[in-house]
Amino acid sequence: MSVDTATAASALPELPPGWRAVSVSGPGPFVTRAQLEGPGGERVEWTSRRHRKGLGLLAARREQRRAILAHASPASWAMAAFFGVGSLCFAVGSFPPYFQNVSVAVAAWTFFVGSVFFTTAGYLQFHEVLRAPATVTGTARAGHLRTLIGWRPRSIDWWATAVQLVGTVFFNVSTFAATRAELTLGQTRRLVWAPDVFGSICFLVASWLSYAEVNRGILPRGDGSTGWRIAALNLVGSIAFGASAVAARLLPTTGEVANITVVNLGTFVGALCFLAGAALLPVESSRDRAA
Repeated sequence: MSVDTATAASALPELPPGWRAVSVSGPGPFVTRAQLEGPGGERVEWTSRRHRKGLGLLAARREQRRAILAHASPASWAMAAFFGVGSLCFAVGSFPPYFQNVSVAVAAWTFFVGSVFFTTAGYLQFHEVLRAPATVTGTARAGHLRTLIGWRPRSIDWWATAVQLVGTVFFNVSTFAATRAELTLGQTRRLVWAPDVFGSICFLVASWLSYAEVNRGILPRGDGSTGWRIAALNLVGSIAFGASAVAARLLPTTGEVANITVVNLGTFVGALCFLAGAALLPVESSRDRAA
């Protein structure tokens, strides 16, 4: 949706002298896309996702670029590695030929290790938002502490990455508690199932915010960017994780999991979606970078 240009311009990074915002748009109160005009009348497009990833401004006429992974940023490789390993752990842990042939403890620790990788990747993503340049042309932010912790409530990407990071911590709690064999039924509900549900809700909210950042409108409307595909995959993955969490509720009569098939299938599908999204991060860093 479009928002008032004069009001929204203050939410953009600092513009160079002589530049102005011609139009701005974004979901709700957030600005995720803007058309900028330079002193000579040249027009470029700014987006919040491209800005924090250091991909540059898009010219009015876009050129298709071939992905050369050697040009991908170190940050994209790091996030891809941590999200990828975490996703693999969740996929393997929910794959029947694996968990049927290992002990319950080994399967539980597989999920916990994966959750730690997810949390590490989640913080790297959050850190990427905090260290985004202060100006649209790429000037770095001042102050080291500000790149470690920060409060940027006017940025949709800050909310998306912060909420996802909280969700990964919930998964840490849930998966670690699941490694404890002596839990009672009540403790299992409080320490395993409840944090799993809260973590899944966080992932759903975060994935929707990330998707809204790159999608134009409510209905799926891709812009041809790799970032849109990543956000769409993560949203589908979060929906699958959510279905798994709902199916994992414990029945009050027997204490058994409501639907173990859906639990494993949802976890497996969600992990594969996040794995595919992770694999595309270096591709985005190389293919979508402005010349």
